[in-house]
Formats: sequence, C-alpha cells, structure tokens
Amino acid sequence: MNRSQHIFGSGIVFAVGLWVTWVSYTQQPAEAFLFPRLIASVFVLLAGWTFGKAVLGLSKVGTGVSRTMFVNLLPGLVVMLIYVFWAAKTLGFYTATAIAFFILLSLYDPAPHVEAKSWIKRAIITGVFVAVMYGLFAMLLNVYTPKEILF
Repeated sequence: MNRSQHIFGSGIVFAVGLWVTWVSYTQQPAEAFLFPRLIASVFVLLAGWTFGKAVLGLSKVGTGVSRTMFVNLLPGLVVMLIYVFWAAKTLGFYTATAIAFFILLSLYDPAPHVEAKSWIKRAIITGVFVAVMYGLFAMLLNVYTPKEILF
C-alpha cells in the first residue's frame, strides 16, 4: 500500500468518525446518547490522529489488503451492512445482533459445519454473547437501544 492509499483510507475512516460523532451530538434525548458520544469522540480522536500521521508521512505503511484477504472479509462486511442498515431497526437490536453474530460465527469458525456439536457450540456462544450485550447496554450502562419487534 503506498502513501496515497493510506491517506485515502484513513481519510474515509476519519470522515465517517466525524459524521458519527456529529450525529451522536445532535440527537435527542441527550441522555440516551451519552455512551455513543463517548465512544464516537474517542473514535474520531484516534481516526484524526491516524489521518494526520498519514498526511504528514509519519506512519508506517504496510502492504495493504490483498485480493484473497478482501474475498475472505467480504461475507462479513455484507452481513454487517445488512445488520446496520436494515436488520437492527426491522428485527430489533438484540434479535438482529443474535442473528448477525451467529451468521458471522458460522462463516468464520473453522469447526466443521457437518457436526451437530459445532452448531450447538455456536448457538451457546451466540446466546452468551447476546446476554452479555444485554447486560452491558441495558443494565450496566443504561443505554437506549432500538426498540422494535423483539427487544
């Protein structure tokens, strides 16, 4: 990856970070967005730092993303785009999270897909993950999550 690719990629991440931060600070009710504001502020600070280092030529540039790596990442990216732009609002936050996590786990878990034991293990891991997410967001942090069909 050459320097211009690094500048372009980090610039896009920084721009998205600015947009997410702006959205989190302009939405109401303000108390519902306290946690997202904190995360977005840290994210945009780190993204700005990375972009600044890229522009100034102070960052080490790697080899970039190969075609094979991109093909391996593509199914996960598609699942996450569907999750972010459709599923979380349509199915409810926790239901969509469980489905997306289970699909991602099934895609990237090296365990055999022909054994029932591996599917049971994936289902248990998904259940524990969603329970932890619920505990963190709803109970510990009191963060508002999208309320739709289920949860």
